[in-house]
Amino acid sequence: MNKKYVVRLKIKEAIEKRGITQKKLAEISGIRESTISDIVRGTRTVINFEHLSKIAEALEVDHITELIDFESQ
Repeated sequence: MNKKYVVRLKIKEAIEKRGITQKKLAEISGIRESTISDIVRGTRTVINFEHLSKIAEALEVDHITELIDFESQ
C-alpha cells in the first residue's frame, strides 16, 4: 500500500506568533515580499532551501518543525 505524504509550511503561524507582518519578514530575511506572500498563501509549489533558511534565521526558530509539518495521509 502506498502512503501519501504532505509537507505543509507554517510560515503564517510563525509570523503571527511573533507579531510581525509579511512585509517585516521580507525586510528582515531579504526575500521579496511577493515571494513571502506566495509562500504564506501556499501558491508557491516549490520553495528553495535558501529561502527557507533565510526565513528560519529571520524568525529565529528553535526547530524546523516551527516552519514545516510533514504528515502521512
